[in-house]
Amino acid sequence: MKFAELLAVTVNEPVFDTGLLLVGAVCPGDVRRQLSRWAAAGKILQLRRGLYALLAPYQKVKPHPFVVANHLMPASYVSAESALAYYGMIPEHVPLTVSVTTGRPGQRQTPLGSFDHRHVGPALFWGFEAREVAVGQQAYVATPEKALLDLVHLTAGGGSEEHLRGLRLQGLERLDLRRLRAFAHRAGKPKLVRAARTIEALVEEEES
Repeated sequence: MKFAELLAVTVNEPVFDTGLLLVGAVCPGDVRRQLSRWAAAGKILQLRRGLYALLAPYQKVKPHPFVVANHLMPASYVSAESALAYYGMIPEHVPLTVSVTTGRPGQRQTPLGSFDHRHVGPALFWGFEAREVAVGQQAYVATPEKALLDLVHLTAGGGSEEHLRGLRLQGLERLDLRRLRAFAHRAGKPKLVRAARTIEALVEEEES
């Protein structure tokens, strides 16, 4: 494969994996060796085994961090602080992209950003949707309600009034309180049910 052929296939992709290049009569070993050469030459960036992104000046689509996070760990969605910041519900800048996954947790530092994948059991892997996070780029992101509950679940001592006030939540009109209650009960964890009640009280306090 020549670099011009790679560009023809991937130029409009924010990130790409080797599977995209192994269609047709190609030798997988040759493709992987060529990718290694291009990475060494600074033409492409290897994000993990089998996952790459084009580098300037060849990159036409700047990968959104949420898209990168989804691809770094396919069984994942962006949640907790990152999703809440995306919805404008917490004031602090979040320096890394936080996701939840049913797979192995871990952190990665890359030239495209810092990524933290936190583990949840399969029983809590829901409450997310595909969203267009940049023009032509979609990523799986928790709903506001699930992002808040995921954060409570993943934080030691999370869900207390002190913890929730400390988040300095804003834009609470984005929350669907009925959905929040339903999600908390679906999770089947008393901690989340209590947190949902506390959040409702904070919303009522803000509205009064």
